[in-house]
Amino acid sequence: MRSILPAIAVSLVLGVCLRADEQPPKATGSQGRSVTHAPNGMVCACHPLAVQAGMDVLRKGGNAVDAAVAVNAALGVLEPMSCGIGGDLFAIVWDAKTGKLYGLNASGRAPALATRGLFAEKALTEIPLTGPLSWSVPGCVNGWQALLDRFGTQTMGVLLEPSIQYAEKGAPVPEVIAGYWKASEPKLLADPGSRAVFLPNGKAPAIGEVARNPALANTYRLLARDGAKAFYQGEIATSFGRFSQQVGGLIRREDLAADKPSWVDTISTTYRGVELHELPPNGQGLAALQILNTLENYDLRTMGFSSPEYWHLWIEAKKLAFADRARHYADPSFTRVPWKELASKQYAQGRLGLIKPDRVLNDVLPGDPKLGHSDTTYLCVVDKDRNCVSLIQSNYNGFGSGLTPPDLGFAIQNRGNLFSLDKNHPNTLEPGKRPFHTIIPAMALRDGKPWLVFGVMGGDMQPQGHAQIMINLLDFNMDLQEAGEAPRVEHTGSATPRGKLAEGAGTVQLEEGMPAAVMEGLKKLGHKVRTVRVNGGGYQAILLDPKTGILHGASDHRKDGMAAGY
Repeated sequence: MRSILPAIAVSLVLGVCLRADEQPPKATGSQGRSVTHAPNGMVCACHPLAVQAGMDVLRKGGNAVDAAVAVNAALGVLEPMSCGIGGDLFAIVWDAKTGKLYGLNASGRAPALATRGLFAEKALTEIPLTGPLSWSVPGCVNGWQALLDRFGTQTMGVLLEPSIQYAEKGAPVPEVIAGYWKASEPKLLADPGSRAVFLPNGKAPAIGEVARNPALANTYRLLARDGAKAFYQGEIATSFGRFSQQVGGLIRREDLAADKPSWVDTISTTYRGVELHELPPNGQGLAALQILNTLENYDLRTMGFSSPEYWHLWIEAKKLAFADRARHYADPSFTRVPWKELASKQYAQGRLGLIKPDRVLNDVLPGDPKLGHSDTTYLCVVDKDRNCVSLIQSNYNGFGSGLTPPDLGFAIQNRGNLFSLDKNHPNTLEPGKRPFHTIIPAMALRDGKPWLVFGVMGGDMQPQGHAQIMINLLDFNMDLQEAGEAPRVEHTGSATPRGKLAEGAGTVQLEEGMPAAVMEGLKKLGHKVRTVRVNGGGYQAILLDPKTGILHGASDHRKDGMAAGY
C-alpha cells in the first residue's frame, strides 16, 4: 500500500491544477471510472481489501494462482453472502510455462443419502431452496488445494493469513455488500447459527460498520495448518457431519471424504476471430458459446448497441441457447452431454431459421444436436509472467441454504436445489452426482495467447453477460470498463434444467440507462419488457494488450470491487 500512495498523491494534485478546458475526457462507464492500467500484475475482485490481499501476494513474488486463492479466501470473510468455503468453485488457468489452458471443476456432489425416493417420501416435488435438504457437498477448499498443488508457489498457511486477520479483527462493510446482507436478514434470523455468526447484534452490519467472524478465523487456521484435509477428513469434517445430523441434513463425514475436484478441458468457439473458452457442463458456459455462434451471422456493428434490431436478435439467440441448456446441460459423468455438437457453427446455422426479424419466439423447444440470481463472486488475476486465473465461487443463493455451523463460521450452499426430481431428466438427482451449475469463469485467446480474462456474476445472467461483453468489445468497440458498465439486457422465463417449462416468450429486463427507443422497439415486436435497476451481479476483467504488453483492468458499479495493478 505504501508504494502506491505517492502515485495517488500526484494524481490528486494534478486533478486540482487542471483548468476546465484541460480536463481529460469523461470515462464512458456509468460511474465515470476509467480503465486501470499496469505493466506487471493485476487483480480484480468484488472488495478492495480482497484485491489488496492479492496484490500483496504478487508483490512478494507469488504467482496468479497464489493470489487468486488469497483473494477468494478474503472474499469468504468480506462477502459471505455470495461466497465462502461452504460453496463451490470453478476456474480456468493459463499456465505461461506450458502455454496451455487448464479447467478446474471443484463443484461438489449430492450426498449418498440424497435420493429421489427420500424426497418422494417427504411429498416434495422439487428440492427446497433453503434448509438442509438443499445441500450438496462444498467443493471450494478442494479447489484451492488442487490449484495450489498444481500451480502454486506458496502454502495455504501463508495465503490465508490476511483473511484470518480480516475475520478476527474485522473489516468495514461497503455499500453493495451491506445491502445484500440487509436483504438476507430474514433468512439469517431463522437459523440460530447464522444469527450468531452473521447477525451478532441482531441485525446486518450497516455501511462502514466493522464485521468480524472469529469462528471462521479459527476454521481458516485449521486449513492453514492442514490444508484441504482438515475440511474433508479432519476436525472441520467431523464438526460439519455432526451439524448435518443435528439439523436433518444428508451430508455425512464420508461424503466430505469422497469429494474430489476434476481437471477438465475447456470448451470453445471463435467469435470475430477471438477464441472464447468456457468450462463444459455441469456448468452453463456452453450457452454463451451458443449465443455467440448464432449472432456471428449478423452485422451487429452496423445495427449498433442502441438498436432494437440488435437486441431482438440477441434475445432470440438467448432463447434458443437456453432451451438447449434446459434439456441437455448436466453432469457428463451420469449422462451424455452433446456439447461438441451444441457448440458447433453447423448446429447454430441449423437453428438460425427459427429467428424472425419481425416477431418473437414463444415456448422455444430444444434442438436436436445429432448433426449428421444467485449470489456469486468472481475474481481474475494476471501476474508478471502472464499466468492468468479466471475464478468464480459461490454459495448459490444469498448465504446459501441459510444454515451455518456456528463453530465453523460459514454458510452452507444450497446448490442441490438445482437438481430435477424428474427421473427422466438428464439433471435428475442421483447420489454422487453434480447438479447443474450457474457459475462460469471465462477466458478469451487471440492468436493462441490470453487476451481477456473475465467473468460476470448473477445466475442466469452469467452466460448472457459473457456474450454481451464479447459483443461490446468486438462489435461496438467499447473499452474494457465501458463494456462492463454498459446497460445490460437479461431475458428471463426460459425453461430450466430443474424441469420448469418456458413461460411463453418470457420477459425482457432492460437495465436503467438503456435508451427508451430500445424498449419501444422491442414492445412493437411483441416482447414483454420491463426496466430494472440492475441485471445480475458485477463484472471484473483484465485485458492483455498484445501490442504494448500492458494490462487493462475493469470492475463495474454493480459490486463494491476494484481493479488494481502494479
